[in-house]
This record gives sequence, C-alpha cells and structure tokens, in this order.
Amino acid sequence: MSQISPITRGRSKPQGNRVETWGWYAMRITGAALFVLALSHFSITHFIFDPAHQTAEWIAQNRWSEMFWRSFDWLMLMCVLIHSFLGMRTVIQDGIRAPRARTVTLSALYLLGAILFVLGSMVVFTMPGIGGGGAS
Repeated sequence: MSQISPITRGRSKPQGNRVETWGWYAMRITGAALFVLALSHFSITHFIFDPAHQTAEWIAQNRWSEMFWRSFDWLMLMCVLIHSFLGMRTVIQDGIRAPRARTVTLSALYLLGAILFVLGSMVVFTMPGIGGGGAS
C-alpha cells in the first residue's frame, strides 16, 4: 500500500514494485491527456461548430468520415477507460481486505476493461461513415 504524502495529501510515488510504479505514471499521464483531449473535444463541438446542427448524421458525415477524428475520439475513450479502471483498481485494493475477494474483484475488473477496450475500438474504427464509405 502507498503512503499518503503529508505535503500534497495525495498518493506518493510507489517504491519498488514496477507494476505499481507504472500504474502511478499511467494515472498521471492519462489524467493530463484527458485534460487536453476533453477540453479540445468540448471546444470543437461547442464553440467551433453549432451544437444545434450536430445530429448523428452530421457526426458521421463531417467528423467520423476522417481517420484523424476517429483516432482522436478513440484516444480520448481509451484515456478515460485506462484512467477510470486504474482508479477503480486503487479503490478495490484499498477497500477490500480479504485477499481472495480482492483477487476475484480485480480479475472481474480486468476482464471488464478488456471487453470494453475491444468493444470501444470496434465501434470507433468499424462504424461506416455516411456518404464517405467509412474509414475502416
């Protein structure tokens, strides 16, 4: 378990265990990436384009007909997925004391994360664009 830093009142960087250290870095990297990606997404969809004209057809024709926007949306989706599952992993490790129950719960979390990764990727990259022929 990590120690709470008296200065920041947050988790300090784990010492020793490589998996915990990589998870610690991944949480911070995805958090910073989400800040940039979510603000970009919000600015593009609400300031640059009029939200009143953004229908499902508009998204398919204007946004998802280009691989750049599909990749942008996929990257944002994956950052959300990784960040949220690392957060849930921390909550489970801190909250469930019984080793067997923790292992079962973490296994279910990892399985759910893998399923959502595959389904999210399939939706973003295989959905055909209207009129553009898709970007698959």
